[in-house]
Amino acid sequence: MKTTKKGFTLIELIVVIAIIGVLAAILVPSMLGYVKKSKVSSANSTASTLQKAINTTLIEVDEITQSSDAITKVDKTTKGKSSSATFTGAPTGCNSDACWRKLKNYMEKAQNIKFSATCKGGACIACAVMLDDTYTGTAPSGVVTVDNYSDYSKAAGMAKALTAAETLAST
Repeated sequence: MKTTKKGFTLIELIVVIAIIGVLAAILVPSMLGYVKKSKVSSANSTASTLQKAINTTLIEVDEITQSSDAITKVDKTTKGKSSSATFTGAPTGCNSDACWRKLKNYMEKAQNIKFSATCKGGACIACAVMLDDTYTGTAPSGVVTVDNYSDYSKAAGMAKALTAAETLAST
């Protein structure tokens, strides 16, 4: 009785590996583009959510003090649960710590990001967030894109992004 071994030949295996290699060479660069686009989109979405949370906080401050228009800037330069934001111009009766507690009620994720926002007339007009040292997002969106996100990376990039968002908001 003759027995035959079943399996793949070396040539068949090499052909399959070559096909997988060609597909990987085509797909990997395009997948990297999707990752960048997703991170930029996430940063812009976070900035928009933060802007809404700051506006809601300003409404609450105005209900308490009738002077939320005194707040001109909101900054948070460190990450972590023990860090807090500074509300420049916070009125008497609602200091920075009280405003920060209100903001955290509307956006718990604010503890884990660095951000800076500009306020005028009791409303947040522009906001920039930094999720990590590479990806920055703004509200209003349209400042940071996949094509220029590296221009707004690192610490100086967030200030640059906020200035561009303020300009966009004023037009």
